[in-house]
Amino acid sequence: MDWQGQKLAEELMQILLIAFGGVAFIAGYATSSFGTMIMIYAGAVLFTAMFTIPSWPFFSRHPLKWLDPIEAEKYPKPELTTESWKKRKNKHC
Repeated sequence: MDWQGQKLAEELMQILLIAFGGVAFIAGYATSSFGTMIMIYAGAVLFTAMFTIPSWPFFSRHPLKWLDPIEAEKYPKPELTTESWKKRKNKHC
């Protein structure tokens, strides 16, 4: 699952849980049954989890392009010196 897929999964989760919460509340109110409301919402949570937790193919439409290991070795990470560490520390304080 890529970054945009994670965002999509989270948005779908929120939309589904809110929508099913409304449906569960209305059904529970109409039947005057708290148990009915809880059972509908519990089913909705399971459905939402089955739909959003697995890494379905439509969550992986924008894969990240990583550098090859040989290409990555050409660009080493910068090392922190004590002066740059002090400047960095003073910025956050």
